[in-house]
Amino acid sequence: MKYLIATLFLFSLSYAQAEESCTSRAAEKKLAGAAKASFMKKCEKDARAACEVDDISKRTNGAAKEAHIKKCVRESVGE
Repeated sequence: MKYLIATLFLFSLSYAQAEESCTSRAAEKKLAGAAKASFMKKCEKDARAACEVDDISKRTNGAAKEAHIKKCVRESVGE
């Protein structure tokens, strides 16, 4: 039971973080110029890695997989 509660808690935390886009986090941190570019590049790289591990990406192949990953990254970055 404790394991289930801990898992649900961690899932809710990761979901809350996933909803916040890279653009909004950069604005929240008041980043500009090179710092913002570097932050956005890293955030997009992390988002792509997370999207590739996504359950839907594991079940699809080819163009459908790439389309899903692009959409997922676009939503995560906030463009």
